[in-house]
Amino acid sequence: MRHWFALTVKPQHERAAAFALRQKGFEEFLPLYRTRRRWSDRMKELELPLFPGYVFCRFPSSERASVLMTPSVRSIVAFGRQAAPVADEEIRAIQTMICSGLPLAPWPYLRVGQRIQIEEGPLRGVEGILVGLKDAWRVVVSVNLLQRSVAVEIDRRAVTPSGACSALDPVYRWSLTAAPVQA
Repeated sequence: MRHWFALTVKPQHERAAAFALRQKGFEEFLPLYRTRRRWSDRMKELELPLFPGYVFCRFPSSERASVLMTPSVRSIVAFGRQAAPVADEEIRAIQTMICSGLPLAPWPYLRVGQRIQIEEGPLRGVEGILVGLKDAWRVVVSVNLLQRSVAVEIDRRAVTPSGACSALDPVYRWSLTAAPVQA
C-alpha cells in the first residue's frame, strides 16, 4: 500500500528533490505559496515552499531505499525507526487550499489548549490559553488567586505561541498568574 510521507531535504533543495523524485517515477508533492519580498532596489514576487525543508512523497514501503537514495533527500520523517505516514486527508486539504487560488502562507502551529500571546489589536500583549468554540477562537485568561477565568473571541491571525522560543519551548510564560498573598 502506498502512503504519503514527509521527506526532509537539504536546505533550499525542495524543488531539486521534488524533481528528482518525479524523475524516478514517484508521486511527489511540493506545496508552494506566493509572497512579495523587498529587495534593496525593488519588490519581487517569489514562490516559496509552504513547508521549508520538506517534500511529500507517496510510495510503498518497499521503495524506501530508492527514495532515500534520491539526490537532495536526507531522510523520511519517522518516530524511532518507523516511518510516519502523513494522513491522506491532510495532504488533500493542503492540495485543495493551493488549488483554490486563495492567498495562503505558512503559519505557526497552534493547538487548542496551547498558551498563546496576542500580537496585534487592542489585546496586544495578553497571554492565555487558546480555546476553540464552534467556528471561533477564544483566548482564556485566568486569575489563579480568585480561581476565575475570562474568555474573549479573537482573530486567529493575531496570535502566536507564547514565549520567546514559541512552540518549541515546552515551558511557556504565563504573565497573568497571581501568587497568593500571605497574611
